[in-house]
Amino acid sequence: MAAPTSSAIVLNVNGEKYPLSVDHRTTLLDALRERLDLTGTKKGCDQGQCGACTVLLDGRRTVSCLQLAVAAEGREVTTIEGVADGDRLHPVQQAFLDLDGFQCGYCTPGQICSAVAVIEEHAAGWPSAVTGDVRPEAGPPPLTPEEIRERMSGNLCRCGAYVSIVQAVARAAATGAGAAAGTEVAA
Repeated sequence: MAAPTSSAIVLNVNGEKYPLSVDHRTTLLDALRERLDLTGTKKGCDQGQCGACTVLLDGRRTVSCLQLAVAAEGREVTTIEGVADGDRLHPVQQAFLDLDGFQCGYCTPGQICSAVAVIEEHAAGWPSAVTGDVRPEAGPPPLTPEEIRERMSGNLCRCGAYVSIVQAVARAAATGAGAAAGTEVAA
């Protein structure tokens, strides 16, 4: 007898539960876009290299094109559609709008989801490859443009809006997205 190739799962996406029957090979990206019609998450390279499909999985960023939908069952998935608080934009979304952190906009949902996680990771004291003092007692380093660029390096923008993206992440961190958690932003 052949093993089953599909499963009935329940995905918790943006605070709502969605029962689905999915092939075991279905990626989270395809389940979101094709089955749940949440098309804000973009399909870019489909190889985990561009970051266009970045979503939050239990608050941590992940490229949804490499995450199987069946492995996301029982976890909290947040897409770009779930980042805002009702009609009130998340501070990262507002900063992207205010500082033109986008051009064509294709990568923007993944950039924003990644930036939300970057600010939280930084506030929690997680070091990056450019962090000078990685000892836990040193605390979070200043969130310099170099820190932001390194932490956002998994998200590509073909239009080259990087300068504005870095400014938007810095502003969001300074004005609410991570300020309550003690994020220090350096110019």
